[in-house]
Amino acid sequence: MQCVSWFVPILPDKLDAWIAFTEESNARKEEHARARRRVGITREVAALVQTPQGNFTSVFLEAEDVSASFKAMLESEDPYDKWFLAMTAEIHGMTREDFERPLPKVYFDYRDEDAARPAETRRDERVSH
Repeated sequence: MQCVSWFVPILPDKLDAWIAFTEESNARKEEHARARRRVGITREVAALVQTPQGNFTSVFLEAEDVSASFKAMLESEDPYDKWFLAMTAEIHGMTREDFERPLPKVYFDYRDEDAARPAETRRDERVSH
């Protein structure tokens, strides 16, 4: 599974639009889930980061192949995908070319593989006192 994270600037005066966009995405959760399953995205997290330099969205995605997922989304004729891409253009100024760029390089990725196992099969490495 491939994961990637990056920051996307929120254009000036677009914070309210970003909040409305995330609220609508949450309200359309079934459509969003269907769209993400169709392109192979298994996890997506978007968080607001406010800095002296402006507002940003911190994005985390997980998929077998994030670039292939982006390509499938860009080629989609699904109304939800078209709406989502239009909103990212309006709020972030993102273009098709932004989704086609090389992905950010991940330098550190910790995952507790043991946490996914049933409790009775996990290694217990805790120190007892």
